[in-house]
Amino acid sequence: MRGAPPPWWIRLLPVLLLVAVTGAATVTPHASDLGFLLGAIPPLAVLSYGPLVTALLGVLVVVSVNVPATHLNRPGNTDLLTIVFVALLSVFVSFVRSRRDAQLKVERAIGEAVQRAVMPPLPERVGRVGCAGFYRAAEDGTLVGGDFFDVREGPYGVRALMGDVRGHGLTAVVTMVSLLGAFREAVLDQQDLESLAGRLDRRLAVDAAGAPDGELFATAVLVEFPADARTMRVVACGHPAPVLLREGDAREITVTPGTPLGIGLVGADPPKEVTVPLEPGDRLLLASDGVWEARDRSGGFYPLPDRLAALADTAAGALPAAVWADLARLRYEVRDDATMLALAPDPGGPPA
Repeated sequence: MRGAPPPWWIRLLPVLLLVAVTGAATVTPHASDLGFLLGAIPPLAVLSYGPLVTALLGVLVVVSVNVPATHLNRPGNTDLLTIVFVALLSVFVSFVRSRRDAQLKVERAIGEAVQRAVMPPLPERVGRVGCAGFYRAAEDGTLVGGDFFDVREGPYGVRALMGDVRGHGLTAVVTMVSLLGAFREAVLDQQDLESLAGRLDRRLAVDAAGAPDGELFATAVLVEFPADARTMRVVACGHPAPVLLREGDAREITVTPGTPLGIGLVGADPPKEVTVPLEPGDRLLLASDGVWEARDRSGGFYPLPDRLAALADTAAGALPAAVWADLARLRYEVRDDATMLALAPDPGGPPA
């Protein structure tokens, strides 16, 4: 939340400016007209330093103005009262900024704890499936947004979930926690993905009853790998379909699109499950709207399957980071939470 520290040259600028102006004014009286630049030193110090260092630089400025050798103490050349006032004001601003940064540091630590609790780091393998997750919130400095994913092993195989909750902020986080809890429980007792999607839909329907506007919904895609990992089953509920990477070729899996969770799957036609045979070396990438809908300068969408094929030599565990780096290299603007989940099944191989 605090962001990156200021560049080194910003930290050095107040000191360099003080040395340059006082040095020049000491060498020649004609440089005394540069004295007004000293008034900028305390505000510049606020960008990088706390109140003590800012006060010290302010004192050095006032001393430099009053040293006869610098020729800066001539009436009319420098308004001493203005410099003193700016220095005092800068110390106050620096104090307020330091208090704010300390508070944001605590809030960031809380946010990191929430993120670890809600979406703990994925293991490298779950059963016969290698896993790698990636998440970047849309808002700078935030750690938890509306996207979520998880991979769990149960009696019916390894199941993965990726979803995107409506909205942002605390409400989205609460909904995300509710869906993840329902998924982790349903993995153990729902025999197929259609029933699992129905369980998640009911969870949102119950939560929506207590929502202020009565609207809670989320897009989601569910993937299941049976015990031998020779096939996979996919159910899409308003979410982009997974991309299958096979022997240097990448294609979006054709799925029967279903309605988002929370719209009302209960009592209606459930989303249709699609079965896809797998071959050794196949990899799967699930991505959120933030990746699919990233735009270049001309407004074009990021061609995820094509770019994924270009990254075919990348190891499965490094695919999400490689796609993110590719987005940055090609200057695509990501306007939403960017979430990716790479899955590498090992058909017929020994379980982890």
